[in-house]
Amino acid sequence: MRTDGGSTILRVESYLPDFQELFVMLPRPIGSMWVFVAGLLTISLVFRPDCAAANEATAAVLPPHVIVLIADDISWNDFGCYGNRAARTPHIDALAQTGLRFENAYLTASSCSPSRSSMITGRYPHNNGAAAELHRPISAHIPWFPELLRQAGYYTALSGKNHMTSVKPAPGQTPRPPAFDQIDNGRVAGNSGGHANWVKVLRERPADRPFFGWFASFDAHRDWDADHQWVEADYGPMHAPEDVIVPPFLVDDAETRRDLASYHNEVTRFDHFVGEVVAELKRQGEFERTLLLVLSDNGRPFPRAKTRLHDSGMKTPLIAHWPEKIAAGQKTTSLVSVIDLAPTILEIAGCQIPETVQGISLGPILADPSAVVRRYTFSEHNWHDYEAHGRSVRGGDYLLLRNHRPELAWQGPADSVRSPSHRRLLAVRDAGRLTPPQADVFLSPRPEIELYHVVKDPHQLTNLAGQAATGKVEEELLAVLEQWTQETADSVPDVLTPDTFDRHSGEAIRPVPTAANAITPGQDRGADRVNHPGPR
Repeated sequence: MRTDGGSTILRVESYLPDFQELFVMLPRPIGSMWVFVAGLLTISLVFRPDCAAANEATAAVLPPHVIVLIADDISWNDFGCYGNRAARTPHIDALAQTGLRFENAYLTASSCSPSRSSMITGRYPHNNGAAAELHRPISAHIPWFPELLRQAGYYTALSGKNHMTSVKPAPGQTPRPPAFDQIDNGRVAGNSGGHANWVKVLRERPADRPFFGWFASFDAHRDWDADHQWVEADYGPMHAPEDVIVPPFLVDDAETRRDLASYHNEVTRFDHFVGEVVAELKRQGEFERTLLLVLSDNGRPFPRAKTRLHDSGMKTPLIAHWPEKIAAGQKTTSLVSVIDLAPTILEIAGCQIPETVQGISLGPILADPSAVVRRYTFSEHNWHDYEAHGRSVRGGDYLLLRNHRPELAWQGPADSVRSPSHRRLLAVRDAGRLTPPQADVFLSPRPEIELYHVVKDPHQLTNLAGQAATGKVEEELLAVLEQWTQETADSVPDVLTPDTFDRHSGEAIRPVPTAANAITPGQDRGADRVNHPGPR
């Protein structure tokens, strides 16, 4: 709820999982808190100027803890709870069994820093300014939601992979307030996976303040390090190549299977440290009142996954676990976007949601998995090692892709191009033996429009664009995508950031190519100053 500077709020909050709150505005000034507990109701009278004011709650009525656990480069169906029989993720699976599993959660970018920047601001990549592209900063005027949690009294910590920055202020300008009380890269000798300090952070946090953790692993980003840092007593045996599931767009041979097995080792190591966080919360007696969110920043680093607009790149696992509010063992098919996480967390913390946030709270779904908060999700494919400009919209059972650089192949980012799996595809291509799904990795030119029925065609191998039977669906989704483009001030610049890696070898091009007139999508329309969310 948004309040003005001197408001006093009477909040009647049920601890049943219905998320209903009653707010009654009272005259000021009241500077203390009274709490009355009766049955399942807590009534608290709090003077709070707005989200930026210090949270005056006592330890007995602290707002809930929130921990976001982010995997690096893991596709939505690479956890066991999403049906992958080759995946060994017992701790995440247990959270899914006693929490809420999202079946249709979508990223805004299948690219590390644009995706994370989008989550942290609750905005689409092109609305974050230069951060639409890999390694680039968020516009300085845009708040990060942990800033607001910190100003509201939360102790905020980032442990592990960061990859998010803001534009440095110009001389005389005030820099952004810090988003985190503590930042560390989560790496120690023998474990470079980014999760080594998660339990330490939990143990050393202030006990008298609510806690927000942004726990981000480097697993499963290439180059793999779990194999040579493997601790069998903790993680169990390594994955066997013969057990992995090879998708139809990869070559099913020994080298690719070894590559996939190493990838699954990374996933299992991430799962182990999720389990360590759960165990520590239980040891502290804080597990029941902590919202845990488990997801990934983009798809697996293999051909036709990472950076792709297809589900293999853009769909994310998402599990929400909060025993005090979320009933156990549920799943939801409702469409959600990762930009919805920021307003959800701010709402849970009792914070004002800034006007810059384009997402919508998932509170109704946490209370009732059948609830619907949006009809569409939108995703972007911008520069990530290679020039690109693609957009997608998911609506109902259909996914529509629009490619504004159809002359260029979507072979994946440079780390994927350097992979053993990609080398095997090259060898099979040179031998003239590629199947149609494998050939799609190298397809050039590509169709400008692609349309898929994601339920009947989960790998999105049959393009329905241009077919009479799906003509109305295609027309509707194109219109919705155009509406989103206009309302969020997206654009297709004539000159984009060029390739900086070789498309065949994945090796860096030296000297680094530049384009004097290149701009990021939406830059010409001032998209970073536009807050309209587009159709939802």
